[in-house]
Amino acid sequence: MAAQRTLLCFVFAAAPALWLPAVAQSQTGSGTSTPTPFSRNGFGGHGGYLGLTLGRSQYQVPCPTTSLVCDNNDTAIRLYGGAMIGNHWGVEIGYLDMGRIAREGGKTRAQGLNLSLVGKAPLVSSLGVFGRLGTTYGRTETSTSGSSAVAAGSDQGFGLSYGVGLSFDFTPRLSATLQWDSNDFHFAGTGRDAVRSTSLGLQYRY
Repeated sequence: MAAQRTLLCFVFAAAPALWLPAVAQSQTGSGTSTPTPFSRNGFGGHGGYLGLTLGRSQYQVPCPTTSLVCDNNDTAIRLYGGAMIGNHWGVEIGYLDMGRIAREGGKTRAQGLNLSLVGKAPLVSSLGVFGRLGTTYGRTETSTSGSSAVAAGSDQGFGLSYGVGLSFDFTPRLSATLQWDSNDFHFAGTGRDAVRSTSLGLQYRY
């Protein structure tokens, strides 16, 4: 856990160094012109952004058929930053916590770091669509009661991640997002399983 927090802090500390060149390039090319709704969010220019989403996760891990207590939903949180490297393409890095679910008298939790390639395109004025494809380095922890048929322990590793969503611009810098995501995690005793989520969020561009 301590190592993951250290890595997360390093990632967000180093991220501005990756985004600033893109921002500087955008400012140099645009001069002093006023940004349009799609000139700062990747639909017509370069720039960096930060975002936060909050939603509902759905674990795809199996439960024993004799289980009396087996949940699969909890709160999902994702904090991320990104930079556009073209008119429609960008990269994102973020931290996600999929919450804890009850399984056979214990708990299962999944969290991790995600790196994705992002594609964006406008639909109509102020409304756009986006998709993500990448990988999540996740860590899971499962605790159980003594008589549980669910395997206890922790696991970690890389897994596929992807998602789609809509964004709506309130201002040239602030957007609301609605998105669906899927991230593969390694779980003790079951191997690799997906955790999916539907969430609402806010995104700030600079």
